[in-house]
Amino acid sequence: MSSPALDSMLLASTDPARLSEWYEVTLQPDEASDAGDYRYLRFGTFGVLFDRREDIGAKNQEPGRMILNFQVGDAREVVARMDGLGVTWLAPLEERDGSLFATAIDPDGNYVQVIQLSPEHRAAMEAK
Repeated sequence: MSSPALDSMLLASTDPARLSEWYEVTLQPDEASDAGDYRYLRFGTFGVLFDRREDIGAKNQEPGRMILNFQVGDAREVVARMDGLGVTWLAPLEERDGSLFATAIDPDGNYVQVIQLSPEHRAAMEAK
């Protein structure tokens, strides 16, 4: 029997249109479509569904609990585009042992990491 595959996530918001637009503009998904009442964005093979929820607050009170990690080919280019759009940063772009990391805060207060792994880090992860 094959293992389950993590294919997508639901990102709930009190304003899903605003939130999905932020992800569309800042991170430029491979696909953007409407699926019934949901907005669907696909980044690589992973999908993010945006939905309205009445049982949550407007801002995430524990944003470190779940962080969205976006692997990019050129972190400097992505961060520069996001800077031009006025994104708020929790942690600006920094190098860590040859890899590049930055953590943005989306309009709902969720943490969003931009990651460019060095060839050495990628090889080490694939070897495990």
